[in-house]
Amino acid sequence: MAEAAVDRSSKSGLGPAGKPFSTFERLVAWRYLRARRKEAFISVIAGFSFVGIMLGVATLIIVMAVMNGFRTELVSRILGINGHMIVQPVDGPFTDYPDLTAKLAAVPGVKMALPLVEGQVLASAQAGGSTGALVRGVRPEDLTKLKTISNNIKSGDMVGFASGEGVLIGTRMADQLGLRVGDAITLTSPEGDITPMGVNPRVKSYKISGLFEIGMSEYDSSIIFMPLEEAQLYFNAAGLVQSIELFVDHPDDIDALRPKVEEAAGRQINLTDWRQRNQTFFSALQVERNVMFMILTLIVLVAALNIISGLIMLVKDKGSDIAILRTMGASAGAIMRIFFMTGAAIGIVGTLAGVLLGVLVCVNIESIRQFFSWISGTVIFNPQVYFLSQLPAEMDISETISVVVMALSLSFIATIFPAWRASRLDPVQALRYE
Repeated sequence: MAEAAVDRSSKSGLGPAGKPFSTFERLVAWRYLRARRKEAFISVIAGFSFVGIMLGVATLIIVMAVMNGFRTELVSRILGINGHMIVQPVDGPFTDYPDLTAKLAAVPGVKMALPLVEGQVLASAQAGGSTGALVRGVRPEDLTKLKTISNNIKSGDMVGFASGEGVLIGTRMADQLGLRVGDAITLTSPEGDITPMGVNPRVKSYKISGLFEIGMSEYDSSIIFMPLEEAQLYFNAAGLVQSIELFVDHPDDIDALRPKVEEAAGRQINLTDWRQRNQTFFSALQVERNVMFMILTLIVLVAALNIISGLIMLVKDKGSDIAILRTMGASAGAIMRIFFMTGAAIGIVGTLAGVLLGVLVCVNIESIRQFFSWISGTVIFNPQVYFLSQLPAEMDISETISVVVMALSLSFIATIFPAWRASRLDPVQALRYE
């Protein structure tokens, strides 16, 4: 009759004390999660598993956000000063660049066409000091449209530049040479005047009308903007430009614009887009991002393995409890669900805590960088090395969801074997060895 009563209790879905199995299973799982003195070691393993999953998830979110921030900042700043598509002549120099520029600017999807003269020079100050620089000759009206520069003038203005009497240099170059607005900067170009004795370097001084800072140290320390007509005279390129840079509305859809640009040009041209010019750089970023994701996933995997070891030890310790529950009417499925919930709870809570920690760090990452720089007395994330003046972090919702799904999946998978082993425990054997 007792067996019949137990059988009816199981079929009716009632556990001990007449409680529904779902509620009863949760109560037992929660009881096993709470530490007791003789189970302290098991609780320590569970704690390590929780901390491992939390740190693994948080680290993944932070690293992915920083990598995304790097890419976004670098793309926006590189493409903010360089065109998305570069048009270069094939059959002859661009002597008709004003008309050609107007035709290319009228192509649907093109925001701006910028005729350009470029050349390498040696920049020096009267007080001493010199550095290599790239002179970019542009029209004043075009530079005004280039918001990356015109909106980041830190000192001086563009009045002198617009009048053709001054140049713009980056703040880092100015600091390196000890120059300020109103000072003169001397430019030396190897492409100078041709004389019977050979080519003499061209040396000329220009007044600094303004200092810009776009936040990318490589550009702030090496680029000089000069009025186009003056650059043409300086580089012996009167009446022509070397290339025309196009800024488009959608840089990722650059391939669709190629035939339109070629048709609008009406002549043989060579087209190079931003992906080709920076292919090695952005490919390296993508590879580094993928490798970091795989490496940091191992942290979560190790934490998941800790869940397995902790649950196996818990099953061994609770052998008599499992036997008693089985004799009171608990099914093998109920036992499996109890231990599954015990392990899954560690994974779920650890994942949620990791997401919260990752979001907090990403939101305050620049303040954290400054704090650790102050504590250590060193410059962490040196802009001279990493090109950016601030540590960027940009969280992607889809990536965060992927990290959460991955962490939960590993945690759930890790609990299956110990839970299955608990459900297969023979109650007679378990009570015999107690």
